Amino acid sequence: MPHTIPDLRAGDVAMPVIGLGTWQLEGGAAQAMVEKALELGYRHIDTAQAYRNEQDVGAALAATGVPRDQVFLTTKVWVDQFAQGDLQRSVEASLKRLKVPRVDLLLLHWPKPKPALSETLAALNDVHGRGLTRAIGLSNFPSALMAKAQTASEAPIATNQVEYHPYLSQKTLIAKARAMGSTLTAWSPLAQGKVATDPVLIAIGQAHGKTPGQVTLRWQIQQGVATIPRTRNPARLAENFDIFDFALSDDEMARIFALARPDGRLGEWLDPAFEWDVD
Repeated sequence: MPHTIPDLRAGDVAMPVIGLGTWQLEGGAAQAMVEKALELGYRHIDTAQAYRNEQDVGAALAATGVPRDQVFLTTKVWVDQFAQGDLQRSVEASLKRLKVPRVDLLLLHWPKPKPALSETLAALNDVHGRGLTRAIGLSNFPSALMAKAQTASEAPIATNQVEYHPYLSQKTLIAKARAMGSTLTAWSPLAQGKVATDPVLIAIGQAHGKTPGQVTLRWQIQQGVATIPRTRNPARLAENFDIFDFALSDDEMARIFALARPDGRLGEWLDPAFEWDVD
C-alpha cells in the first residue's frame, strides 16, 4: 500500500514533503521514473525547463491516470527567460510540454542580475495572477536575495529550492524561510550518493533498520524541509519513499547536523560579494 505523504505548508499551498527530482533524466528516463514514482505513491514531481524533460514528465502524468489535482507539479523558468514577456511565453510553452493547464509551483531557477529582480518578479506574479501556477518560488537564492524577492512580490514566496544535505549547513536559509512563512526544498539531498558510506549515518540507520539515505531524508523532513531525491533505480525510488515509519531522536538529529563542513557544497553557488538590487 502506498504511504500517505505528509504535507508541508509552503506559502499558500500544501506541498508533499518528499518528491521525485528529475534532473539528468532524459531520453525517456524521466517518463519511466515518474510513472513508477506515481505507482509507488509519490505525489510530488519536480522538473525544469533546463532539464529538457518536461514533455516526458507530461507524458507520464497522462499515462498513469492519477488525477491531476492529486499530483504536486513543479517546474522552473530558466535564466534566459526572465524578462517581461519572455517569462510568460516560456511558461506557456512549459505547460504545453507538460500537457497541463497550470503547475502547482513555478520557480526562478537561479538568480540573475539582469533584468532587474523587480521586473522578473512582476512577470512571475503575472503568470500567478493568470492562474498558470498555484504558487511561485525561487531556486538557489541566498537568504538576503530571497528576502528582496519577497519584498518585490505580491504573492508569497512558497519555497527556495537549494542544495541541502548533511555536509552543508543551511541554517541561515532555513531561519530566513521560516521568518518569511516560506520553506526550503532540498536538491541533491543525498549528497550525490556520499551519504551511503558515512559511518554516522550507517550507525543511526542500523538502530532503526534503515539505510543511510533513508536516515538523511528523514532528517530533512523532520526539520520541515521538503526533499526531492533523484534516482534512476526503481528499487532506490521505493527505498527513498519508505521514511514515514520511524523518527530520529534529538541526539540523532544533532549528530547529523554535526556532519556539516565548510567545504561541503557539491554544486555551484553565487559570489556572496555580489550586490543585488531589486530595482
